[in-house]
Amino acid sequence: MRFLVDNQLPIALARWLAGKGSDTVHVLDIGCDRANDIPIGDRATADNRIVVSKDSDFFLLANRLGDSGRLLWVRLGNCRTSTLLARFEIEWPRIEQSFSDGHRIVLLA
Repeated sequence: MRFLVDNQLPIALARWLAGKGSDTVHVLDIGCDRANDIPIGDRATADNRIVVSKDSDFFLLANRLGDSGRLLWVRLGNCRTSTLLARFEIEWPRIEQSFSDGHRIVLLA
């Protein structure tokens, strides 16, 4: 899987995903840290990446008629990076399976 991690999530998450064998970049890695949501979503779609974000705007974008973007929508409240990564570790098999099954939007709550 290929991911693009949005600004509200730590770069440590991008590194964690890469450690799981995913081709992952953070918006900081590609100079998109100041970009609006639409260009980030378009870039992710063009690069065949799944956006990883807490931002509900990406949920709305992924639900546009004819949109093919994919989203890992993180709905956890503010928490330490270690807590976030621990939650990803627990949910990782389900996340992988959901995207493998063809789901375009996967919720992590």
